[in-house]
Amino acid sequence: MNGAAALEGKTVLLVEDESLVSMLAEEILMEAGCEVILAMRLDRALEVARSAEIDCALLDVNLGNGATSFPVAQVLSERGVPFIFVSGYGTHGIDGAYANAPVVQKPYRPDLLLSALEACLAD
Repeated sequence: MNGAAALEGKTVLLVEDESLVSMLAEEILMEAGCEVILAMRLDRALEVARSAEIDCALLDVNLGNGATSFPVAQVLSERGVPFIFVSGYGTHGIDGAYANAPVVQKPYRPDLLLSALEACLAD
C-alpha cells in the first residue's frame, strides 16, 4: 500500500461499533504497519483516549444507541492527539466544534484512508 513506510509502527486508536467495518479498517491499518487499538464502545474508547500512548485516532461518528465519538474527540484534542472522523454520511452530523476536522467517508477506500491518516500524522 502506498505510504506504508510513513505509518510503520504508528499506534492508531480505531473507534468503530460495527464488527465488519472494524475488521476491514483494522486489516487496512495493520497491512500499512500500524499498531491498532480497537474500541467498539464509547466507554472503552474514552478509557483508551485518556490513557494510551497513541499517535492518531479514527473515530466513527455514530456509535449506536445515540452515542457519538465527540467526547473521545474532546479528550484527544486536550491531549494533542490528532484524529479523523469516519462516517457513512460524510460531513453531515459532525459537531460544529469539529467542523474543521478531517473526515473519511465509509465504506473505506484503503488509499483514501491511508492518505488521510498520513496527512493527519504530518500536521
